[in-house]
Amino acid sequence: MAFKVVVSQGAETHQIEVDETKAFNGLTIGEEFDGGLVGLDGYTLKVTGGSDKNGFTMKKDVTGTRRIKSLLTGGIGYHPKADGVKRRKTVRGNTIAEDIVQINTVVTQAGNKSIADIIGAGEEEEE
Repeated sequence: MAFKVVVSQGAETHQIEVDETKAFNGLTIGEEFDGGLVGLDGYTLKVTGGSDKNGFTMKKDVTGTRRIKSLLTGGIGYHPKADGVKRRKTVRGNTIAEDIVQINTVVTQAGNKSIADIIGAGEEEEE
């Protein structure tokens, strides 16, 4: 199953679809990987989060690939409108598995060419 890798570099964000998912299985939030896996040679990317096929977000402090209902006071997965409000929300663990459909990453080491040049984003905007 293909999934999306969202790459953020400063104010720019690019979305890349990846068909080979086996290379990402087992990575956790905070780990770095070679950008060549997504076609960005020379780049190093760091996993910052993601979401599964049902839209539940990955949370760094939940270990494994499981989905749990956690009592949240704020942060990833829940943003209360008032102070002191708690709510039980479903979140996904911090490890990438086959249920994950989107991975959020940030560039930690840039390559020689810009991401827009590599994936051809500039050509689509001109047309």
